[in-house]
Amino acid sequence: MVATTTTTAETSPRFPQNSGFYPNEVLVSPPIHDGLEFWQFMIAGSIAGSIEHMAMFPVDTLKTRMQVLSSSCKTPAISLKQSFGSIMKLEGLGGLYRGIAAMGLGAGPAHAVYFSVYESCKKLLSSGNPNNSMAHAASGVFATVASDAVITPMDVVKQRLQLKGSPYKGVSDCVKKVLVEEGVGAFYASYRTTVVMNAPFTAVHFATYEAAKRGLMKVYPESERGDETLLVHATAGAAAGALAAAITTPLDVVKTQLQCQGVCGCDRFLSSSIGDVIRSILKKDGYTGLMRGWIPRMLFHAPAAAICWSTYESIKSFFEELNGKRIDL
Repeated sequence: MVATTTTTAETSPRFPQNSGFYPNEVLVSPPIHDGLEFWQFMIAGSIAGSIEHMAMFPVDTLKTRMQVLSSSCKTPAISLKQSFGSIMKLEGLGGLYRGIAAMGLGAGPAHAVYFSVYESCKKLLSSGNPNNSMAHAASGVFATVASDAVITPMDVVKQRLQLKGSPYKGVSDCVKKVLVEEGVGAFYASYRTTVVMNAPFTAVHFATYEAAKRGLMKVYPESERGDETLLVHATAGAAAGALAAAITTPLDVVKTQLQCQGVCGCDRFLSSSIGDVIRSILKKDGYTGLMRGWIPRMLFHAPAAAICWSTYESIKSFFEELNGKRIDL
């Protein structure tokens, strides 16, 4: 017996195009999540991350200067005002922006990876529940592990250029000298610490952001229509950034010390062990040494997260409208 097949065109009824049965929309393959495709998340994340770091870079410079003061002997902590005054007096405004090119090269690609991995994992792990905080936290951890692999080398360059009396002329000079004098491994000496720091940072950040956003949506009238305003994104982002920054400051101090070791009088460590660095800091500066720079760190991450999330969500909304116009006839 010969099997016969019937095509869809033969079995389905044919309606004239002007009949009431003819569809008004063109069916397309569904985007991966939230009405967007993977490349759109990457673009949104890249732009948001770049704007965030460029806008807040001077505060990041102050944080770095405050965290690397500890050297071979105990050194008194200085205030944010003293750090700012010293830079402006000795180096001028340009001192606050030294190393910004390195961050510009790393922030865009790293945040593109960061947000695209986050959105993909959130879709996979949430099981259709948009309020699943555990899925948001876990997605953030996966995102940071991937993005840190991209940004860590440029973060090392950026930190070294931010130091007072930095011996490097610029990004390319720093990269060349580190490669020749210390090898490729120097760019990743702090990677483990960065991941250990950013995993809880991101888990707290994303879980807090999603929870704060849901809470704020109940306060504003726009929430009745399900709209998310720019103020909601900015406020939720600021709260999430500040909380996560405060909790993870000790690990950020360890990361900075590892990235700047051996430069401008900073200690050099025998290994990149987090425990060894913490013991060294405690021995010389006590527990206060682990919290150096916590104020500028919070001052950086609160507005930075507000800028990043509001920019990211705005670009997502733009793409959603664009996709909607593309689908509708």
